[in-house]
Amino acid sequence: MSTALVTDLTIFVLALLVGIEVIGKVPATLHTPLMSAANSIHGIVLAGALLIGVTAHSVVGYVLAFVAAFFAAANVVGGYVVTGRMLKMFRRKAPAPAPASASGAGTGTGTAAANGQAPPAPVPPQAQRPVAAPSAPNSGS
Repeated sequence: MSTALVTDLTIFVLALLVGIEVIGKVPATLHTPLMSAANSIHGIVLAGALLIGVTAHSVVGYVLAFVAAFFAAANVVGGYVVTGRMLKMFRRKAPAPAPASASGAGTGTGTAAANGQAPPAPVPPQAQRPVAAPSAPNSGS
């Protein structure tokens, strides 16, 4: 093994250990936002994969460049997709629909229809109880 290869492998292993240590200390609530940002930064890895492809002079180098570019591009796209989904969670909800028209005010079907629900089922006559008549007309319902 050459000295350059041993140096590169040592740097890789140390970076791996530091990365595991740093990620292990991140609380679960922050993990997704931080990882989506980190994945979107992987454009640097994509640039490195392209440099490998430019400097490669063998089939192995071209295959490694293709694999690295594929995974880096997937990571960049995935980072942006996750970030977009997270930002959707914090968007304001659409305003509530307007109240139902006065035509269905007494039956209850106007509100149910406005909410996209089926109207209430009719009550059989034997289950209805007599209700005392109100003393004043009820114009609000």
